[in-house]
Amino acid sequence: MADIARIEVIAAGPDVPRTTWASMPPQFMALSLVRIWDTDGAEGIGACENYAVGGFDLSAYEAMRALAPRIVGKEALDREARWLDLQTLVLPATPGAVAAIDIALWDLAAKRAGLPVYRLLGGAKRRLPAYASTPELADVPAYLKHVSDLAELGYRAIKFHAWNVPDRDLEMLRAVHREYGDAGLTFMHDAENRYDRISGLRVARELEAMDFRWFEAPYVDYDLAAYAELRRRVHVPILPHGLWLSDLREYRHALALEPWDAVRFDVTCVGGFTPARKITALAEAFGLPVEPQSWGYSLIQLPNLHLGLAFTGSGYFESPVPYKPYEFGVHNPIRPDASGVVTAPQEPGLGASINWEQIAGAELKRDACVA
Repeated sequence: MADIARIEVIAAGPDVPRTTWASMPPQFMALSLVRIWDTDGAEGIGACENYAVGGFDLSAYEAMRALAPRIVGKEALDREARWLDLQTLVLPATPGAVAAIDIALWDLAAKRAGLPVYRLLGGAKRRLPAYASTPELADVPAYLKHVSDLAELGYRAIKFHAWNVPDRDLEMLRAVHREYGDAGLTFMHDAENRYDRISGLRVARELEAMDFRWFEAPYVDYDLAAYAELRRRVHVPILPHGLWLSDLREYRHALALEPWDAVRFDVTCVGGFTPARKITALAEAFGLPVEPQSWGYSLIQLPNLHLGLAFTGSGYFESPVPYKPYEFGVHNPIRPDASGVVTAPQEPGLGASINWEQIAGAELKRDACVA
């Protein structure tokens, strides 16, 4: 038994190429990193990120600073109890901040056990096919070239983020289907919550005709009635955005309305592995797979990869492209092999080799809490 001896929180603002999607301004992606040491010297690492326009959002960092004293001095391996300690029960806890701390405790526990996190969670598989998750590009020719480039890298599945203007999006999606529909590639489309009911139905029917693998986020996740109606009227699988719901009870109420063909969420946005495994079990009880979202830095991708490997339902790993903006902070980023497949990390814990020099160069703030 070992107690939590020290927690350190770091906010980093990397100067990386700023991609965009959904016709938004280029995004500043702040990385909030937490390091937790126990009294035996074992260390765990977790992270979350915030998106903002014009500057870095440090709200998750500040929330972690406020939460850390709640668990310092307490048993590190009791992850369920520590997660409950982080719930203030006055206002809703900040899911990203709770997640980073929870992920760090799972990383620490897995290192002490000598196992990768995915095996500690369950260990259902060792490989996942990846789909390339594109940024917004300038025009149709740019997307056509991008598909060709991604296929050369080995991707067999590609998800498009476009302009979220239905007519313009469809022009690009039809062009991609004409050019590559017989090339053995799988396509998905993500509308980033921007369509209304009429345009959502119109796009869904065309995606169904083009045999797209799924249609993601036509509406905001809370509009469950719109999702349920769309799902009744088309056969292309419908997925949520996956970043709005963050509580197990929210998912229970949502799934009872049968709005989606798969559950989608990010481990770093729902409070960490502790609730993520419960949401995954709930999805399984409703007969639904979980397709983890993992757009972001490598330290955001890693927990979602481990979740996808831990349970049977997940079919894909989301791989953000281009690679460079998202590989900040680690020496060993996740990249698919020549067949478009990612393999499980074999190192204990998350398996991240942290580039501390790079993180220090982008550091904005740092604080520590000691028992």
